Amino acid sequence: MPKAARDIPPPLELLCLNALWSLKEGNVKDVQRIVNATRPLAYTTIMTVLERLLKKGKLERRKVGRAFIYSPTADREEMRRKAIRELLDSFFDGSEDELLRFMGRAPEKSVAAAAADGDARIDTVLL
Repeated sequence: MPKAARDIPPPLELLCLNALWSLKEGNVKDVQRIVNATRPLAYTTIMTVLERLLKKGKLERRKVGRAFIYSPTADREEMRRKAIRELLDSFFDGSEDELLRFMGRAPEKSVAAAAADGDARIDTVLL
């Protein structure tokens, strides 16, 4: 049985996405320069990761001269929400209140009641 695709990219892909989110757009060298500040990687490694993200639909690219310019299509805030949802589902049985308790902040009212009031508490706490 094939594994289901995750919405949250693995760490190396996320590192490259973070670089592009800060740049808005860039070529492989631009991404490599930012990524190398925390994790030195070869040009070809960055290029491979960007190609993977392109195939997954997280990036788009256009050709300028001899280089490709990549820009993110994945929304950073939406990706954060999905990551938090995955964390909640995996470790806290889907309970935002349990996560808040774990973080040392007891919820004042239930998340369901907060959602009904339009209070996006979990977004402001974690994001």
